[in-house]
Amino acid sequence: MFRLMPDCGRRVLLLLQDLDASLRTLGKRSVLALIGIAIGSSSVVAMINIGSNAAEEASTIFKGMGVTTLVAQLSESTEDGRRAPTALDTVQLHQAVANLMHIAPIAPVGGSVDFKGRSFYTELIGSTAQLAQAMDLTLREGRFLSEFDQGQTYAVIGNTLAQSLGTPAQPLRIGDWIRIEHYLFQVIGILQRHPESLLIPVRANDALFIPLDGIRRINDSPRLSDVIIRVAPAQDMSAVANALIEPLKRLTGVRDVTLLVPHQLMDGMTRQTRTFAYLLMALGGISLIGGGTGVMNVMLMSVSQRRREIGVRMALGARRSDIRHLFMLEAITLTSVGAVCGGVLGVVCASTYAHLSGWTFILAPLSLPLGLVSTLLVGMFFGLYPAVQASRLQPVEALRDE
Repeated sequence: MFRLMPDCGRRVLLLLQDLDASLRTLGKRSVLALIGIAIGSSSVVAMINIGSNAAEEASTIFKGMGVTTLVAQLSESTEDGRRAPTALDTVQLHQAVANLMHIAPIAPVGGSVDFKGRSFYTELIGSTAQLAQAMDLTLREGRFLSEFDQGQTYAVIGNTLAQSLGTPAQPLRIGDWIRIEHYLFQVIGILQRHPESLLIPVRANDALFIPLDGIRRINDSPRLSDVIIRVAPAQDMSAVANALIEPLKRLTGVRDVTLLVPHQLMDGMTRQTRTFAYLLMALGGISLIGGGTGVMNVMLMSVSQRRREIGVRMALGARRSDIRHLFMLEAITLTSVGAVCGGVLGVVCASTYAHLSGWTFILAPLSLPLGLVSTLLVGMFFGLYPAVQASRLQPVEALRDE
């Protein structure tokens, strides 16, 4: 046993020396193979991280809209052919369906808003006091609409719109009067910046909120387009949505009601982002296979140029397994260095893409292990054939080769 250990260590040392000499002999060809495998490895790492960050970004957007919020979209026509009503009896809807916390019908119209010579065309939202709780709106200054403001000319303005109407020298403040079309409205509240939602059809940052009754001052025939509903926590959202359809039809008289359920939208988006991630991983895998093909070509060229060397090694007592291990070790070394360089490059590319897209970059935990392992497996696979070909050479034929 003690005699075998020095012999084994000597063989490993000689193998490493041969490896270093062989890679030096390859010269520029080894560098080209290294670049190819690094590009393939970086593609896998970058694609996994981009797909993961895209999924995280989509999940963040959906979380911002609230998982206990439902949006009922009302059709324009009613069962008897008349236009949809401009009011909703929320008390009866509460009685008809349990576990509803806040109900806010909205009637949107477009209108021009003027303040001290600055004018913007924006979305005017006619609604009730419960819209703040239904949309989870928070105020930077002032207060939101109350139940006692329905007959008043009060307005609550979104954060971005308030900054656009005002200037550093003349900012929009609580108590200022703004002109909406031909009517003056007093600002009683300014919202904080609100995250955009794919579910709720209101861009709170750019909108101006006025009492539902006051929307008739701007538009002679407004209509309810949506009803935003906040459901009590820990409820079956799909069941609540199904229970809302008939009462909403009965109370509004509309022909059709479409309920948007967050969980259903989130499931659909999750499937889409998963498919997107798989597609990106497949593209990275194709690039990695291209790099592996380059490694195989370099190793085959190395075998053809070193036939006499292989013959001499065999004549001096080298076994076929020694020759095979030598060339396999060369291929694995090339792919290992390429995998490490590609992993670093892939993380840099993914973080740069996330920064340019306005995302928060989060390193996918499995990106580096998957990228490195897949690269090594590809290197072993494409290095196996040249190694086997080298080990099958006959010593006499190899020594005769010029």
